[in-house]
Amino acid sequence: MTLKKLFAFCLLLLCQIVVAQNDSINKLKEVIVSDANLKKYSASQSVQVLNDSVINKNASSLTSLLNFNTVIYFKENGLGMTSGPSFRGTTAAQTAVIWNGININSQFLGQTDFNTIGTRDFNSISVKAGGGSVLYGSSAIGGSIHLNNDLRFKNEFSNQVFFSLGSYNALSANYRINASSEKYSLQVNISRNSSDNDFKYPGTKDERNINGEYYNTSMNTTFGYKIDAKNTIKAYSQFYDAERHFSLIVPTETKTKYNDFNTRNLLEWESVLNRFTSKLKLAYIGESYKYFANIDSELFTYGKVETSIIKYDLAFDVNDKIKLNGIVDYNRNKGYGSSIDQAKREVGSASLLLSHLVTDKWDYNASIRQEVTDNFGNPFLFSFGTRYQFTDFYRLKFNASKNFRMPTYNDLFWEGSGNPDLRPETSYQAEIGNEFFTKNFSVSLTTYYNSIKDLLRWVPTEGSGGAWAPENTDKVRAYGAEILLEWKPKIGNNNFTVNGTYAYTVSESKQMIKGESVYKQLIYVPYHKLTGSVSYNWRKVSSYFQYLYNGDAYTTPFNNPATKVKDYNIGNVGVDYDFGKKNSYKLGVQVLNIWNENYQPVSNRQMPGRNFTIYINLNF
Repeated sequence: MTLKKLFAFCLLLLCQIVVAQNDSINKLKEVIVSDANLKKYSASQSVQVLNDSVINKNASSLTSLLNFNTVIYFKENGLGMTSGPSFRGTTAAQTAVIWNGININSQFLGQTDFNTIGTRDFNSISVKAGGGSVLYGSSAIGGSIHLNNDLRFKNEFSNQVFFSLGSYNALSANYRINASSEKYSLQVNISRNSSDNDFKYPGTKDERNINGEYYNTSMNTTFGYKIDAKNTIKAYSQFYDAERHFSLIVPTETKTKYNDFNTRNLLEWESVLNRFTSKLKLAYIGESYKYFANIDSELFTYGKVETSIIKYDLAFDVNDKIKLNGIVDYNRNKGYGSSIDQAKREVGSASLLLSHLVTDKWDYNASIRQEVTDNFGNPFLFSFGTRYQFTDFYRLKFNASKNFRMPTYNDLFWEGSGNPDLRPETSYQAEIGNEFFTKNFSVSLTTYYNSIKDLLRWVPTEGSGGAWAPENTDKVRAYGAEILLEWKPKIGNNNFTVNGTYAYTVSESKQMIKGESVYKQLIYVPYHKLTGSVSYNWRKVSSYFQYLYNGDAYTTPFNNPATKVKDYNIGNVGVDYDFGKKNSYKLGVQVLNIWNENYQPVSNRQMPGRNFTIYINLNF
């Protein structure tokens, strides 16, 4: 893409007026939110926010947190190993991971490994269901996960130390410091996780997980400085370093290991002038890996991608009820590696966003986005959503959108298999949401339909002796229903919190069998998933119970019942006591998989049985 095209899009966008809803997120004067557009333009969709109290009840990996608290199914190749989501029946590459407003999905695989994201580095983690490509670009088809570092500008100084020790020599440590005034704000998070991961297989005498050890270290730094009342500079930085030894299916396999190192840096300048709010973002993202096919050898394959991003957002408040947003962004990345010749990609886009609070009970938003790429199609995207509150306890939502996903570097350029003629996936989807709520109770029911064209999949090629290659072949239809529930009763000093989720998911690909067109359920998409949790607090004692049910799932495209992964039920319990008086000093214990369930999220990838963790959480 030439610079002329980029500047033309900038000029086009800056001449436009776009609207944003007057949301409560703008009323939090002491907090600057890293991704304000998430709430402003997602009001007609389901957005679930997981705060610190929920994050601290789960293991440090993003997989564990979302598995027990959301409708997302995870294809986890063993504890700590590679993990990908299936959100509303889509593939792992169709869920976008958004770091402080920036899409960080791998340019190699098009997806994020959720076991490489530590949860305690973030203030909150949000889960947005449904299409979001207008705001977040490629891969936001099934939904998006938002990792947020939000700044607080008030006089404050605090420290948090978390340390846990568990079965299989599992160690987890996190240190967080917050220092701020009305002028500046600083957050620093440092995390370390490791485990021998040599658990015994449930139901066996001597079988153990072999070659499963891992470690990872991360550091997250967020800094904000108010130059004056109208200008703020924010800087976000993160690095992640990890090594994993991939677990063996059988003891005779060759032991392997995998190293990855990721860096993310983002600089933002926000300026407010009367009714205008201007945001300029500059980002640099680096991802690299080394794969050792034999752990005892120095030989390895590798890959590296460097991505540069420029993003400009101009918002205009027409009045209290109408807001307008125009966004232009430019992405440039280049990658190279053992199996990929040096390649680069340039993508530019322009987006127009409108939100209108028509009455106190009714609002709507509409948005469009035009992509311009240098090596394949230029998709035009749109979304429309509306809400209407019929009574004090009932609200109806509707949303429709067109979304897309670009082919990845591996799809296009993998040596001997890549296909440079691949087309991006396109998706048309619609959903209807019903929300019922009172002061301490809320429940939402959402039904959706998603039609995906030109689905990107790797398939065996004829006469190649087992080689696989990517192609645009399948049409997929995904539809289903989701329920989210929260209830917070209080009886005297007894405080309860009850949460639950349920998902019914049908995700079918169109196939030709004996000359007839039939639909088959996609692999590793269970029809049913259920989660539940109950938390109880009394004075200084806190306790909780978590429950997870995953239905059985097919492992072959032709839905052979004999090769299903069976359904499973998992329960976790935990309790802690706060010894602090002025500050909080908690000592707690967790028992995971209390029923010692023998289960495999992925065929032949065993998960641990009952295991224990003791932890201390200090806030001062």
